[in-house]
Amino acid sequence: MRYNVRGENIEVTPALRDFVEKKIGKLERYFDDPVEANVHVNLKFYNDQDSKVEVTIPLTELVLRGEEHNQDMYAAIDLVVDKLERQIRKHKTKVNRKLREQGSPKYMFVNDEPEKAAVAVDEEEHELVRTKRFNLKPMDSEEAILQMNMLGHSFFVFTNAETNRTNVVYRRNDGKYGLIEPNA
Repeated sequence: MRYNVRGENIEVTPALRDFVEKKIGKLERYFDDPVEANVHVNLKFYNDQDSKVEVTIPLTELVLRGEEHNQDMYAAIDLVVDKLERQIRKHKTKVNRKLREQGSPKYMFVNDEPEKAAVAVDEEEHELVRTKRFNLKPMDSEEAILQMNMLGHSFFVFTNAETNRTNVVYRRNDGKYGLIEPNA
């Protein structure tokens, strides 16, 4: 893995960089082959009280992404690595189960965990409990944000009146708004 470690309002010291690389490097044990990926790590520090760690690892079959807040930067790094490990274990179980069902001898991930762990991860499957259908009204992003706020939702799907394409506005964790547009 190749590491791109950036700091915002914090200097990335060699000790901090080594800690990040050591902790995230432990994720390689979950893969059969050495991982060829660019690991993007963003370390942020706010008002001398809170730190935030964002890690993105784009792989060919999936993108691992995690972010954590904590007063201690090192604790935040530990927490984000734990989150990434849970994502890998969950994905590993699904992929390996699918490959076993297809009779494929090659697994994407190392299969060294007992079967109990795989069953525990299976129980975390996401259950779809509701489906909504609605007509998309053409509007601009500002009107979509107003509609979203009136409904009390954290996102709103609409047809962009300028492009005639489906867009999504959403409320970010910092209280501001984001817009998701499909590629042309």
